[in-house]
Amino acid sequence: MSHSHATHHAVHDASHGSFKGYMIGTVLSLVLTLASFGVVMFRVVSPGFGLAAIVVLCVAQLVVQLVYFLHIGASRSQRANTGIFICTAFLIAVIVGLSLWVMHNANVNMMPTQISIGRAMAHD
Repeated sequence: MSHSHATHHAVHDASHGSFKGYMIGTVLSLVLTLASFGVVMFRVVSPGFGLAAIVVLCVAQLVVQLVYFLHIGASRSQRANTGIFICTAFLIAVIVGLSLWVMHNANVNMMPTQISIGRAMAHD
């Protein structure tokens, strides 16, 4: 095997996680999942803060998954992946947000909620 080919494999393998990294990611994921379960089942926080706690734990779980399993990071070798991920997340947010906006406006503007059935029948 040539030196450049061996170097390419070393760089390629370095971009993937190690066994230790995968184990840390697995343990953190399990801890965050159990914490979410505990918040709901054991009512660790008041009901008003329950949803906020779940959202915070969800975002933490997302970050753990991205860093330890998808290897999205700020290192020079991962900048392209990070940029693609950010663009994809932005496009999905725009598509979902605009779809919800269109459905809301269609619901508000097309449904006769301000008029009673009797009054609507009188207009016919």
